[in-house]
Amino acid sequence: MEHTEWQARIDLAAAHRLAVHFGYNEGIDNHFTLLVPGYTDRFFLAPFGLHWSEIRATDFLIVDFAGNKLAGEGPVEDTAFHIHAPLHAARPDVRCVMHTHMPYATALSMLEEPELLMASQNAIGFAGLVAQCDYAGFALDSGEGRRMAAALADKTVLLLRNHGVVTTGTSVAEAFNTLYFFERAAMTQILAQSSGQKVRLVREPVLTLTIEQYSTSAKVEGQDRIDLHFAALKRMLDRQGSDYAS
Repeated sequence: MEHTEWQARIDLAAAHRLAVHFGYNEGIDNHFTLLVPGYTDRFFLAPFGLHWSEIRATDFLIVDFAGNKLAGEGPVEDTAFHIHAPLHAARPDVRCVMHTHMPYATALSMLEEPELLMASQNAIGFAGLVAQCDYAGFALDSGEGRRMAAALADKTVLLLRNHGVVTTGTSVAEAFNTLYFFERAAMTQILAQSSGQKVRLVREPVLTLTIEQYSTSAKVEGQDRIDLHFAALKRMLDRQGSDYAS
């Protein structure tokens, strides 16, 4: 196995373990996928039935966009394929797709007006990056995935109303960073709204200034914040003795 593929497997396994650590997982459901390095028509997917706390780098299946299992052992879960294959096909710039029912993002999706309010610094980081689509039941055919892909368009996050969330990225690190901070933004909004008081929005010109600052502060001394964040999270797993990289 080439080094790039092995590293990709390690990162994807780490993301599953981190999702458990932060409480983003739900039973043995939900799914993370990553395009296989060097390919644009096949992706890694965990075999259905594994709890995310036990997923290792060696566990992943390789599945193509036609639904063929090219490598690995274990079942391909229908909704995972029908959501992720169309999303990857529609967005070749996206290497990693993550779908969860994490609590606060899902709570936000259940509101009559499920808008991420520009009321916190974390929320402002998602200005113009979030799309929405209505709930239409289980994704039991690829038409549902194509509908999600059309709703996502060129955005980074898809809020699935009454369902959950999809985040995307050019890497596992980027997709997980988005997942992490979207849940944080949703959490603080839900907590603020639960107080019963009116939520105070960030007003102009500070709103525009902060949006601009997000685009100019992605690196620290030449190092990408997102990569530094994910590396730190993997070190946390390593200190805990996790076997994700096996």
